[in-house]
Amino acid sequence: MVSAIQRVRPGVKPPTAYELSGSILDEEVEEVTKWIEEYKQSWPRTGITLMSDGWLNKVSKNEFLNFLAYSPKGTNFLSSKEVSGTKKDANFYVRLYDQIVEEVGDKHVVQFITDNARACVSAGSKLMHKRKHLVWTHHRSYVRGDR
Repeated sequence: MVSAIQRVRPGVKPPTAYELSGSILDEEVEEVTKWIEEYKQSWPRTGITLMSDGWLNKVSKNEFLNFLAYSPKGTNFLSSKEVSGTKKDANFYVRLYDQIVEEVGDKHVVQFITDNARACVSAGSKLMHKRKHLVWTHHRSYVRGDR
């Protein structure tokens, strides 16, 4: 980006690592924090869809589950849980999904979208049984050559 700016305005100097890690970073963190708080204030009016998807770091072989919240105001990354070496059965997913719903507030969650793995399907059904207002949906994960 700096190169593009320098083509239009030669002599523009990028900020140093020290400048980026100081006040510039602090200002950005403050701005993002404020945006997230405004975003969360819309949840009581609109509700949210929680979304979960897993991924594998091919280098370290660590497995992660990412959680995002979607509302009409946009999508927000909530958290990432490292789940390497964990037995990923339905009970594991029920506990994890239930924990995430509690963290964001049960009254805000209207839908939960997960992977379509057998354990996730079972967990989704159990979660809907426990939380009667919640709709659970699965998405199909595509594997290379599966389309």
